[in-house]
Amino acid sequence: MSKELRQAITGLGMVLPSFGILLFVVIIPIVQTLIMSLGNGEGGYDLSRYELLFTDKGMRNNIFFTLRITLITCVFVLLISYALAVYMRFNNGPIVDLIRKTYMIPLFIPGVIATYGLINLLGNHGWLARILDGTGVELPRIIFDEKGIIIANLWFNIPFTTMLLSSALAGIPSSVIESAKDVGAGRLKLFVRFILPLTYKTFLVAVTFVFMGVIGSFTAPFLIGANSPQMLGVSMQQVFSVFQDREQAAAMAFFSFMLCSILGAFYIHSMAKEENAKI
Repeated sequence: MSKELRQAITGLGMVLPSFGILLFVVIIPIVQTLIMSLGNGEGGYDLSRYELLFTDKGMRNNIFFTLRITLITCVFVLLISYALAVYMRFNNGPIVDLIRKTYMIPLFIPGVIATYGLINLLGNHGWLARILDGTGVELPRIIFDEKGIIIANLWFNIPFTTMLLSSALAGIPSSVIESAKDVGAGRLKLFVRFILPLTYKTFLVAVTFVFMGVIGSFTAPFLIGANSPQMLGVSMQQVFSVFQDREQAAAMAFFSFMLCSILGAFYIHSMAKEENAKI
């Protein structure tokens, strides 16, 4: 057996376990979901389940509501996380030390516990409402609304996104920043011309993780979301368990997968384009 053949067999053997896991955990369930979503309940297959997603007013509102919550959350998470990461990278002092010691805490609090804490804090009879009641100020409705879902998703996503961006910013040589300052680059130009391009890969990773995490979220939307409209995850669960319409739930699941795939394809295309530019 030649050396090249042995290397090829060894490489194939190393890849097969990962591919097997991907096949049985991801690919086969996706194909099964697609086939189920095409069923019309009469033994045939058509696109009626997907047509209902856009013709039914309730379904359509749920889709637009989910996309709006996801986009708003992504924007706020990235703005806040980038601000925190940049502040920690280029500043020192007790405030920076406090942020570094505390911003990761939400990652270690289970989602159910964090959501329950938000209910106790921001609910109509929560801590904040009782405190403001003594001052004569009435707390506006925050939870059981889209605002509560956004706040919960900010809590869940800001720490991880900040950690990613902080790691990317830590890899920027201080000499690059100092040289830019020496030639008169202001803060805005420094960020646009140097910091953002050097952290672009990590930025795309953060966008991808936040988008997929929010669009598929269930715990917070289920516990503190409104009855209507609903996030797709909550609506999917009700269609499956309450109305027992497996085919419609499968169509909603595959549609959610396609939304995430669009962003995933954009991420892969951007990374491939950048790698080709380096060659």
